[in-house]
Formats: sequence, C-alpha cells, structure tokens
Amino acid sequence: MARKEMITIDRILDTAFAMTREEGFANVTARKVAAKAGCSTQPIFRVYKNMEELWDAVYERATAYFLDYYSLYPRTGKTPFSNLGMAYIAFAREERHLFELLFVSGDQGSKHKTKSMYEILNGDAGNVVYEINLARVAGCPDPGDLFMKMWIFIHGAACMSLTGDYDLTDQQTMQLLEHSYYAFYNETMRG
Repeated sequence: MARKEMITIDRILDTAFAMTREEGFANVTARKVAAKAGCSTQPIFRVYKNMEELWDAVYERATAYFLDYYSLYPRTGKTPFSNLGMAYIAFAREERHLFELLFVSGDQGSKHKTKSMYEILNGDAGNVVYEINLARVAGCPDPGDLFMKMWIFIHGAACMSLTGDYDLTDQQTMQLLEHSYYAFYNETMRG
C-alpha cells in the first residue's frame, strides 16, 4: 500500500500565503486552504491549533515579504522619502491583496494585526528613521513633521492605485514625490 504524503506546516502556510496574494486574505478559510493543498482540513488543525494561528502566520509572512520587497526595490531617488514612496506605491500596485492586508484592512487588523503601519514600514532596518535622518541632514528643522506630510501623500497615492485611479508612470511618480517633498520642506522652513 502506498504511503500517504505528509502535509507539512510549510505547505499549509505556503498555500495560505499564495491564496492571500491571489484572492485576498478573506478567502483564506480552512476548507479552501485544504482544497488548494490537496488535503482535508485535518492536517491544518494538526499543525495550527485554530485558524487564527494560521492567519497570524500568513500576516507575519506578508510583513516579511513586504520588507524583502522594500529592501530589494531599486533606489533611484536622491530626495528623502522618494525611494520609500516609490517602493510603497509599487507594492500596492503589484501586490494588491498583501497591501490591503498590511496597510488598509481594518477588520482583519483588529484580530490578526500585531504591528502598526509604521512598525511594518520601518522594519528592523529602520527604513523610516533612515529617511527622516536624510531629511535632517538636508537641513529640515522638523523632519518628523515632514515625514507625516509625505506619508499622507504616499499612502494616498498607493491607495489610489488599488482603485485604478492612479495611472502615473514611475517617472511621473518620482517627480511628484520630489515636488511634494520640496513643497512640504519649504512650508516647514517658513513655519
């Protein structure tokens, strides 16, 4: 008699993560994961005590995926916050469902989210802190305030890409980020 294939924790998590990327986090149910993994729901609950544990693991995998994406994104801008903005907007465009899970979704966030938007964005490498320090070195008297203004702009542009209302090219996006930075910088200097 042929031995049955063991369904591993990695296979279950890989399946749930792939489903999140393709279909959205709301579609990650025990039955759907089992069907995609080619097993019953029993192996899922053998390695995870409940779906919340699996959802938490998917969330952590999505966070790590974003940080890897960000670290590998080409740095072409010289203006503070421009590279951060480009990577964030591109992630929203390319990984819609992961972006929604990490940065937009409030309903899953209350149950499964363990990190704030800032914590995810900053990561262990201090991505935001690095950009704030660039602005400080460039002479900005209040780089934290400048970051908040840029962040509202960056997050808004990224969210617009989810609805199809953002159709600027990368070159236009970079120009817009640079212009916004200098407009906010000048406002900070005046006031």
